[in-house]
Amino acid sequence: MPRRTPVPVTGEIASPVQDGYAYVELNDAAAEGNATLAEECALAIVYNGISYAVMMVSPSAVEDFVIGFSLSSAVVDSVEEIYDIRVQRNGDALSADVQISNRAFWALKQHRRQLSGTSGCGLCGVAALEQALPQLASLPPSPLPPAEHLNDLRTRIASVQSLARHSGALHAALFVDQAGDISLCREDIGRHNALDKLIGGLRRQGRDARQGFVVVTSRCSLELIHKAVRSEFATLVSLSAPTSLTVRWAREHRLNLIHLPHHSAPRVYSPTC
Repeated sequence: MPRRTPVPVTGEIASPVQDGYAYVELNDAAAEGNATLAEECALAIVYNGISYAVMMVSPSAVEDFVIGFSLSSAVVDSVEEIYDIRVQRNGDALSADVQISNRAFWALKQHRRQLSGTSGCGLCGVAALEQALPQLASLPPSPLPPAEHLNDLRTRIASVQSLARHSGALHAALFVDQAGDISLCREDIGRHNALDKLIGGLRRQGRDARQGFVVVTSRCSLELIHKAVRSEFATLVSLSAPTSLTVRWAREHRLNLIHLPHHSAPRVYSPTC
């Protein structure tokens, strides 16, 4: 069940307002201008005093990311096992000291690995093949969202991506509720980071992830399927075409998977028609 009591968070980090960065256009006119660029920093995650991961992230909704990462990486089984999060910033580096339950900490020590995160595939640093291709419980079947909830979705997404609108270079993960409205948006330089932030945001708000659907603006990689299944989403919509492997995993685990092309109707890959 979703957690109703928020996880205590100390020292939440707000992204500082950036001045524009000067540039010169590479043409005969050599026009000058200023651009706002996406911020990036290193985030070290420490569980009960043990360093676990270093990720490159956008420094917004950091606490949501920590919760979502902890759940989607199976460090904890539920948000109730996260007792406290303390976030600190030192220049371009962030640190999150996370207190988790004894059960989760024991399991973490048994399966501990050094994970070096990137804003790319999201699997870098995973040493064991079984961690890249984990055993996951299948979801209960769920109906597909109404087709009209996908109408003009790309345009609606662009209107709520506030960070990307100013700087670009950011992926988004969004939650569309049962009325078809975008009710939550999280952005990050990494597509898997954005989804973790969304997972954490939904959990902190006590939202039922099955009462709506999730949208990712990025390539639909296998790790996003892992996170969606572990978070018990009913439907994942991707703006980029899925790979054959992601389709097979979505079908095997009964995750509804929809691709929303630029200029044609939505394509339902899972369940099979």
